[in-house]
Amino acid sequence: MSTALPVAELLFGEADATPISTDEATVKPWEQGRECLRSAPKVWLSTVRPDGRAHAMPVMQVWADDAPWITTRPTSRKGRNLSGNPWCVVTVSTETLDLVVEGEAVRARDEATLRRVAAAFEAKYGWELAVRDGSVYEDHLPGSPEYGFYRITPVRAFGYGADGLTATRWRFA
Repeated sequence: MSTALPVAELLFGEADATPISTDEATVKPWEQGRECLRSAPKVWLSTVRPDGRAHAMPVMQVWADDAPWITTRPTSRKGRNLSGNPWCVVTVSTETLDLVVEGEAVRARDEATLRRVAAAFEAKYGWELAVRDGSVYEDHLPGSPEYGFYRITPVRAFGYGADGLTATRWRFA
């Protein structure tokens, strides 16, 4: 993923019949979207089933290596959906911003990355996970269930202000 900031622009223009602001001064910086993700206790992950039906669930999420990461068991509906189709949507709402991030989820297997992301989950949630053999396990539960860490690489994001009158689109290169 490029570390360059995304292009931020108004979502609507003057030609659109909408009550949303068309004032360039209301464009929000990506730092606000990133902070929204960083601080959220959970986000909603939407994936696509093999038959095309949508699937949405709340998930824990951390910010590591300059990207949002989610975790799920590879055998869960979310995990199976992502293994067949990595395109997903992450949404979160705070007092200042409603955020929608469209992107691609890729499962990490490299142990150094898994350790960094596991440390981020432990720091944010106090959730201790064990890393071994390219996977993550919760050894405190019976059977040590396996989890996968998925990096969400944003392609496009939308931020709506709490006032309901401002909207920003971010396009990632």
